[in-house]
Amino acid sequence: MNTTREVKAMQNGDWLVVVLVVAIIVMWGSVRARRWVERPQQRNRFKVPQGEGEVEPNEVTVLLEGAGFEVVAAKAKIPVVITMNDRDTLQSRLYVDYFAVKDDELFIVKAARERKPLELTGSGVRDALLPYYLLYPEASGVLYVDIHIGKIKKFTFDIEV
Repeated sequence: MNTTREVKAMQNGDWLVVVLVVAIIVMWGSVRARRWVERPQQRNRFKVPQGEGEVEPNEVTVLLEGAGFEVVAAKAKIPVVITMNDRDTLQSRLYVDYFAVKDDELFIVKAARERKPLELTGSGVRDALLPYYLLYPEASGVLYVDIHIGKIKKFTFDIEV
């Protein structure tokens, strides 16, 4: 009769060990899951469109690099096809002068043009720069480089829907 009690006692002890092991695994899993959720999201490296040429040093790139930016691509042409009334098609394009990176953030770069100066009003900046920002959601903003005054203006957009 003692052997039967010893077998039953061992089985009860086995259950206790199994419950303890499962509890430890659950606690470990919850701690790991909490760390994963609370860890700041690391941005994936962004895809920079291939430009039409290599980045050659000029006044704009020198100014950007002097401000701590790394110019990673130049002169990207983005074709835009517009359909009107479901039948007529219009063709256009957008040009991005450069793409630059600083502190692991991507910026779209537009260089100032004498024939088309940027109007520094809400509607002027929206009309001139917002389309570029919307094209690249991974971008942190748009840099407007005016080499004539030697300034870089950084524009970020917060769109409320």
